Amino acid sequence: MDPLFRWLAPPVAVLASASAYAVQYMKAEDAQKLMFPDSTFVASHLTLNSDQRKAVEKLSGQAMRIPDHKVWKVEKGGKLVGYFFVDEVWGKHELITYAVGITAEGKVRQVEVLDYRETHGFEIRNPRWRQQFVGKSLDDNLVLNKAIKNITDATMSCRHVTDGVRRLLALHQLVLTAPTPQ
Repeated sequence: MDPLFRWLAPPVAVLASASAYAVQYMKAEDAQKLMFPDSTFVASHLTLNSDQRKAVEKLSGQAMRIPDHKVWKVEKGGKLVGYFFVDEVWGKHELITYAVGITAEGKVRQVEVLDYRETHGFEIRNPRWRQQFVGKSLDDNLVLNKAIKNITDATMSCRHVTDGVRRLLALHQLVLTAPTPQ
């Protein structure tokens, strides 16, 4: 056997097996229809300036990885009903892509996991776990093991999705619904 192959085979096998756990549960468009049926979605690219980032980080208690966000304004019958976000957080080793619907009043309408790439922790896809977020706002102490129960063997995924939802609620409150300066 070639010595180079013998040296490279184990790392290649590990990398191949890690990516084999990636699962796309749904697309953003499917989550939109599920969260806000019969609604109109207006996509926008939201880039926060330094002051906005700092304000969101302070209110949410979470650092922001990137200043850019995928957000859709949701309307039904010409009336604002909420916002739809697609976001990513780190699980333990890989990114988790998830979607959050937030009502115009700043309450979580629904959370859906879109892509899950970790080998463990996929239990966050459980509807009962995600249901804990529904109706919650920034005032509800949205913290793992307080307002949101943990799942054994999925702690990192639970914690980071919970933190991400809290960060999106802060972004909604401070950037999307804050009055514009005159």
